[in-house]
Amino acid sequence: MVTKNNEELVKRIARLVRQNKELEEQLKVLHKKVENLSVENEKLKAGNEKLISGRTSKEKMSSVTERSLKFDMVTVLFSDIHTDSILSEQGDSASVMDELDEILYEFDRIALKYKIEKIKTIGDTFMCAGGIPVKNITNPVDVVMAALEMRTFLSDYESRKRPDGRKQWKFKVGIHTGPVNAAVKGKKKIRYDIKGDTVNSASRLEKISEKGLILISVMTYELVKEFFDCEYFGKLPVKYQGDLQVYRVKGLKNEFSADGRGAVPNDAFRIKFGLIRFTDIQETVLDRLERELPSHLYYHNVKHTVDVVTEVELIGLAEGCSDEEILILKTAALFHDTGHTVSYEEHEYQGTLIAREMLPEYDYTPDQIELVCSLIMSTRLPPAPSSLLEEIICDSDLDYLGRSDFIPVSNSLFEELKAQNKMGSLNEWNKLQVKFISGHQYFTRTARKLREVNKQQQIKRIKSLIS
Repeated sequence: MVTKNNEELVKRIARLVRQNKELEEQLKVLHKKVENLSVENEKLKAGNEKLISGRTSKEKMSSVTERSLKFDMVTVLFSDIHTDSILSEQGDSASVMDELDEILYEFDRIALKYKIEKIKTIGDTFMCAGGIPVKNITNPVDVVMAALEMRTFLSDYESRKRPDGRKQWKFKVGIHTGPVNAAVKGKKKIRYDIKGDTVNSASRLEKISEKGLILISVMTYELVKEFFDCEYFGKLPVKYQGDLQVYRVKGLKNEFSADGRGAVPNDAFRIKFGLIRFTDIQETVLDRLERELPSHLYYHNVKHTVDVVTEVELIGLAEGCSDEEILILKTAALFHDTGHTVSYEEHEYQGTLIAREMLPEYDYTPDQIELVCSLIMSTRLPPAPSSLLEEIICDSDLDYLGRSDFIPVSNSLFEELKAQNKMGSLNEWNKLQVKFISGHQYFTRTARKLREVNKQQQIKRIKSLIS
């Protein structure tokens, strides 16, 4: 009887053990489901919190991470780097992708070199834009130069990889210039997403382009034809706008090419291009003067700087200066009073420091920068020029002495000195002016011809004002 009861007990225990194991397995499954539900619940809560935060929070976040800008003149480049090898049975797809990575890496470097913003890379399509985020007048030339360098690089790359002359990569480009809308995204790493007809036209130009061709719209052509050898290609129908004339860029013009292939610019190109780019430098410097010059500088202000820049070009051309000398003169004139943003005393020296900091960004050579700085220093009073360029900038800096507006300009200089307790009465100032003008002489033939007669008349006018 005992034995039978023990057997029943053992069976019951075994059954309970099996049931317990089954319950444990079910419990594990339930725990897993609970964990999954908890994760999903947290995601839903986070989503709800974002929704509940409402439009204000959304707009606040949008203002930090994304904003929209409009650029009036941007040059957009679409390039296609295509190969059929990856589709063939014999093709080594890994090797092809490695080559594509190398090519795109070099395209990134070229874009950076020309200060062109890379927009995105989609497969084998490389898109970039000049004039973003810093607006400039030179972006059409910058982008075409970048396209020529990309094409040259790819040709040389193919020759190194395949000495047998076989060409694996097909490269074509479309370029168009016009206004764009740009969505600025990101906080740490800024990205630009551009849209508009300009982008669409550049993309369509790339589509109709052929292997090795760089096609540009008539808008871009008009802005770059001075530098590049181009030929008419045809017309591209544009919805609601009629036909868009298209040109093919063959390369730099012979007078601007250093390599015989029309891809590497020479000194003549850099100087002529520098004269165009001067507009961008001038805008930057004048904006800085507007913001940073002390309010009591009634004479050494933006107007005076513009006057001197204009005058050095006028006298320089009359004196037979070369294009490079005109560029150097205008640059020195632009920077000659920037030092006033730092201090009134020794402002010429401070101006050279600002020039040395900024000009390398605009590809001025070390020799050009040294010459600019020496011209700035030559404007110190009393003037003692030792070269024609120094004579020109000194005459330009004191051009007002022989102008019809001498009296109001002279009075503005008086007010400037008086505000700094460097001058007493106007009568005292007029006496000082008579002494200064009587001892002053213009150095260049052009300035003497233009201003010397009026300068003598100014002396008589000021003497009549002295009591």
